[in-house]
Amino acid sequence: MRSVRMRILATLLVLAAVGVGGWQLLPSQDDENRTITVGTTDAVTSLDPAGAYDAGSWALFNNVFQSLLTFEPGGVAPVPDAARSCAFAGSGLSTYRCELREGLTFPSGRAMTAQDVKYSFDRVKRIKSDVGPSALLDTLASVSASGRTVTFHLSSPDATFPLKVATGAGAIVDREKYPAAALRTDNAVDGTGPYTLTAYTKGKKAVLAPNTHYKGALKDTGSPVELRYYADADALDGAWKAKRIDVATRTLPPQVLAALNAADPGQRVSEADSSEIRNLYFNTRAGSPLHDVRVRQAMAWLIDRERLAATVYKGTVDPLFSLIPTGITGHTTSFFDAYPKLNPAKARVLLSEAGVSLPVRFTYGYATGRGAAAEEAAEIKRQLEASGLFKVTVKGYEWTDFQKRWASGKLDAYAVGWVADFPDPDTYGGPLVGADGTMNTGYSNKTVDRLIASSQQYADRSEATRDFRSLQEAVAHDVPVIPLWQAKEYVVTSEDVGGGQYLADGTGVFRLWRLNWI
Repeated sequence: MRSVRMRILATLLVLAAVGVGGWQLLPSQDDENRTITVGTTDAVTSLDPAGAYDAGSWALFNNVFQSLLTFEPGGVAPVPDAARSCAFAGSGLSTYRCELREGLTFPSGRAMTAQDVKYSFDRVKRIKSDVGPSALLDTLASVSASGRTVTFHLSSPDATFPLKVATGAGAIVDREKYPAAALRTDNAVDGTGPYTLTAYTKGKKAVLAPNTHYKGALKDTGSPVELRYYADADALDGAWKAKRIDVATRTLPPQVLAALNAADPGQRVSEADSSEIRNLYFNTRAGSPLHDVRVRQAMAWLIDRERLAATVYKGTVDPLFSLIPTGITGHTTSFFDAYPKLNPAKARVLLSEAGVSLPVRFTYGYATGRGAAAEEAAEIKRQLEASGLFKVTVKGYEWTDFQKRWASGKLDAYAVGWVADFPDPDTYGGPLVGADGTMNTGYSNKTVDRLIASSQQYADRSEATRDFRSLQEAVAHDVPVIPLWQAKEYVVTSEDVGGGQYLADGTGVFRLWRLNWI
């Protein structure tokens, strides 16, 4: 996800029970019709693209909807999907035009038109759901449609806009099936992606069949797939061990991931670097116990990332000291530079200067069933309280409830994972620390917003590096967020399923169609 030089994700393929030759065998016709079951702890917030901005929902959207553009595996620049072509008009990076591909049809049989594309973008902006992707389209002023041409008019130059078009925020819906000003509430999906949703039970499963009418960037759609959703990592692990699923991803328990062994029979393991991160966010609004910047700076002196990664995550994640992760253009170690080692004494001085009562009391929320979130919360509580400077009340919430609570400012602090929307450092800027960002911390810094806007003006994304470095320095000083760790990508498949290494690669696309029987 970035038109910058992103680290190529190195994948370790553990071949067990069969050799490389077996890995390359083509599936039989019978195998092509067999359903591959995929287990995950990611949850789906909404089946409506205007109402969800999370990894679980977008993983489904990638497969049942089309955007004008998409990303090829390992790609850093989007390629046409529902569009035949797209390009900026002129040199100002403020008008972006796409020509729609011919022959696209919705499940009803109605042909997709440029008006459907305009309608889809307009409703995301109009609905502006608290947990939706409207913040990603902050530079989009208006959309016009004529014939098969769609023109996006931007409020300011934005070289990253094509990347945003390729995300779930750009999913194209049937304007006759989706309300213009409200979210669709049934369990149906009307998209033109490589799969059709044939059945859905919230929190349980999504059944996907190859879309025989699909036309786009893919040459072939994949095998039938059933996504099964599990309440927590232990439940996912239980399903995997009982062989109730063929693929396990996002996320098995840390101790299980740490124990994966190339010699284990009956499975294949894909392990890759990832641009996924996890941050601790703070409610910075007046009235919050964490409003004073010195209180948040004091916390930054107390967080032990190395211990968190080693004890809670068993070494399956890497400590992170910046907003932009390792391997992404613009990455720095801004938090290490500002807070190089644990220092309770400096934390105490800051709190004394702030004039707050000790210990500082606040609530810490997390989403239940999301990896090791509960154990992580307990460790961070222990670290902060060990100083005697803080008293933390920890509480877990169901994922949808959790999103609504942080969106409405009901939590003082909350830990949230972030899967890159697209391959560019901008995905870690505006959405996370911009004035209208999706994390809803109440944080607003004119310098940060200026740097975000400035960084978007460079067609050569490497030229935005200086802006991103300055942005991260400002964030390390203001501490609206504390980076915790950077993930690795693990996918485990049964010995007779291939393609797991292509399922996710850091571009923000979840490629179920790459899974196959071998």
